[in-house]
Amino acid sequence: MTPRQPDPAPGAEPERGLLVGVYPKGTDADAELAELRELARTAGVAPLCEVVQHRQHADPRTFVGKGKLAELRDAYSTSGAEVLLVDDELSPTQQRALEDALKARVVDRTQLILDIFAQHARSSEGKLQVELAQLEYNLPRMRGMWQHLERLGGGVGTRGPGESQLESDRRIARTRVSLLERRLRGLRKQRSTRRKERLRTGLPTIALAGYTNVGKSTLLNALTGADAPVDDRLFETLDPTTRSFEHDGKRYLVTDTVGFIRRLPTQLVEGFAATLEETLVADLVLHVADASLSEERLVETIAAVTAVLAEIGADDIPIELVLNKVDALDTLARRRLEHAYPRALPISARTGEGIEELKARIAELFSDRFEDVRLLVPYSDGRTLADLYGLGAPIAERRDTPEGVRVRARLPRAEAARFARYLVAGEPELEVSAR
Repeated sequence: MTPRQPDPAPGAEPERGLLVGVYPKGTDADAELAELRELARTAGVAPLCEVVQHRQHADPRTFVGKGKLAELRDAYSTSGAEVLLVDDELSPTQQRALEDALKARVVDRTQLILDIFAQHARSSEGKLQVELAQLEYNLPRMRGMWQHLERLGGGVGTRGPGESQLESDRRIARTRVSLLERRLRGLRKQRSTRRKERLRTGLPTIALAGYTNVGKSTLLNALTGADAPVDDRLFETLDPTTRSFEHDGKRYLVTDTVGFIRRLPTQLVEGFAATLEETLVADLVLHVADASLSEERLVETIAAVTAVLAEIGADDIPIELVLNKVDALDTLARRRLEHAYPRALPISARTGEGIEELKARIAELFSDRFEDVRLLVPYSDGRTLADLYGLGAPIAERRDTPEGVRVRARLPRAEAARFARYLVAGEPELEVSAR
């Protein structure tokens, strides 16, 4: 057992937790448990001590071996812990065995992440997605509440009230799952409608993806002037936030998405499909990584995000690596980073370093998507001007003439054909009209 000093927590007294993990021999257990400690801190649990067992695979019945289970029982009773946190997803059998052996509340990694999501969900869609993921996780684990009634049934072919009540609870949970799925499908249609409107304008869309707590929301604020919350805790952003910025007269949409993590629970990937599909429809993914991490940890987080992007089918979208928090590095560390990731763009979303270079890189990547055109729009076709302005900010210059409105614009190539009949040959630079 490894004792730890509990982290000081402002406000309410945090719960006291004991952390346990099972890892193959040769694994750095301290590094593996580091993420569970951060998850615990975010959920409001102060780790008191840790128990680690090195074995190739977890015990299928009790998670830890028989001898380690006795050690775990003693450690839990002497430490004063109130909850056992397990760095893995437990099967219902493993969770029941640990709860019975320790007479304790057992929370596995998946349930801990779901609890954090429940704390941070703000929008109605986010709350629905969290509830759906929790129900799908808990359905196979519904037991215990009615155990004292299980044997009261009577003769052959009858069922005790405990079994009947458990079946009733499961039926209610399944009905709720169906209702939540219908509501989310409706919200997904609304999101799809809004997305089609964005695609109609031809504006380039950029998704911020990355490990949780790497500064994606801070980068969104730095790029677009948004005011997204940027608290220093895991999974601060659950709901996608879309904002825009302009560079050289062209407008770009940026969407901040939910952060990733190693071994992202399946329930979250499925439950948050509506959120993750914002990444799937993006024209470009900015993979944001934390440059202040150790070299080994940086490699791990980049690999974890790459794996999740592949899992959701976003690995065929152009991806640019952005190394955030370089303001925390000294000169030597920066040189090593540039050598290891020569294509990546070093930035600091907090100080603004590299933000203009990032905007220029984005503009360069989309440079072939726009076409400079000169148009003469008759006054009788006022709707055409409205359509031009509806595309975002493509009009660079305009002048009212006797023949009509002369316009110089940068149109998305996909939209240029719509205005082909208004095209005119080049002429001297137009003066910007005050209108």
